[in-house]
Amino acid sequence: MSRPTTRVLTVLELLQTHGRMSGAELARRLEVDRRTVRRYIAMLEELGIPITAERGRDGSYMLVAGFKLPPMMFTEDEALALSVGLLAARGLGLAEAAPAVASAQAKLERVMPASVKRRVRAVDETVTLDLSRSTAPGDNAALVALSAASQAQRRVRLHYRAAEHEETERDFDPYGLAWRGGRWYAVGICHLRNGLRSFRLDRVQSVQPLDVSFTRPEGFDALEHLTLSVATLPRAFAIEVLLKTDLETARRGVFPSFGVLEQVAEGVLLRGQSDDLGWFARELARLPFAFEIKQPDALREDLASCARRLLQQARG
Repeated sequence: MSRPTTRVLTVLELLQTHGRMSGAELARRLEVDRRTVRRYIAMLEELGIPITAERGRDGSYMLVAGFKLPPMMFTEDEALALSVGLLAARGLGLAEAAPAVASAQAKLERVMPASVKRRVRAVDETVTLDLSRSTAPGDNAALVALSAASQAQRRVRLHYRAAEHEETERDFDPYGLAWRGGRWYAVGICHLRNGLRSFRLDRVQSVQPLDVSFTRPEGFDALEHLTLSVATLPRAFAIEVLLKTDLETARRGVFPSFGVLEQVAEGVLLRGQSDDLGWFARELARLPFAFEIKQPDALREDLASCARRLLQQARG
């Protein structure tokens, strides 16, 4: 779409959003002069969009009262973003996602130009996202309630069913929500345990808003906290490995839940936890840089076993 056409549509969007805007303000927003704004207004009128103009130095423009604007207009990039977003929504663990996506897409297609509609359908019919491990909650109520409470920074009462089927109630300050490993999580302060905790949304039984506010730490990243908590969760074996590389290269080679990385004089120290040393050894074997196992000794044995198996396969 050409730049002048985009600006004409921007004038329409601004008038729809603000109701009344002066020529000077429109010119400032569009970074053009007032004469150009008048030309854009004339172009909109030629398209059949009735606009009222108040004359004078500080005159304003507004849409005629009661005029119903076209529901939506999309650029090709906006249509692509919508297409991929709808495609992803099917696999993001949302209850009843498929019919909701189909309904939303049908509504969008009704107001799209034919060329944009073809691009949307092309993405839907040819692009595949690997979100096969998704676990959907029974409904979307917890996601809606917790995201609203997080935005408003309001406390909630959470009725939660743990993995052992134990049901508890707790007051909870939802700092944020994150999607990880096929599931939705809420992260925040649990007042039952007096600490930062994460809760799976498919185990949330109910969410009750409370008339209590909280202050979220500035810059808090729910996904970063969730990833770190998984990496440091106590397991059968505590592991330390010295990676003979720099921190940036280590971050590219090690996925976040593998462990915590720390720059040291000799390289990068990886601290992790695992119940399966064989799996950990295989993950170490794929790294493109040298490393030294600090602990446990059993990890060295599993790595040696992995190496012998690979040598046997290489020899046929």
